[in-house]
Amino acid sequence: MCVRYIDPMSDSLDRLHKAVTRARDGDTAFPRTSRLLAAGRGKIAKKMAEEAVEVVIDAMNGQSEAVIRESADLLYNLTVLWVAAGISPREVWDEMDRRERLYGIAEKIPKQPLALVEGPSEGRRKPARAMPPATRKRI
Repeated sequence: MCVRYIDPMSDSLDRLHKAVTRARDGDTAFPRTSRLLAAGRGKIAKKMAEEAVEVVIDAMNGQSEAVIRESADLLYNLTVLWVAAGISPREVWDEMDRRERLYGIAEKIPKQPLALVEGPSEGRRKPARAMPPATRKRI
């Protein structure tokens, strides 16, 4: 018998996605979510941006508990935006898996073209240097 591990984070987002989808489809148990979806992608994107700014401000102020609460709000609004755009969490997880295979789990996808890395890390890619290090934007 094979036991499948279920990641609590992806499970929570999957359940949230299903609930938001029900709200989109007229489930009256989620009136605020239904109103947000009815307002359209522009309003949803604005709400998501507001939450992202609040996360940043609270993080800069060292307010960990507030960062946790605002992060949950950000994930909620991101999920609402996914539903409005017809995107499922599975599609996002698949993209995360693809990026992990190419760049490693703790790397953001590069903006520059990719060059294969030869040697012991075969199959991994790294960004090609298009500009000298002094002229590249710092993260």
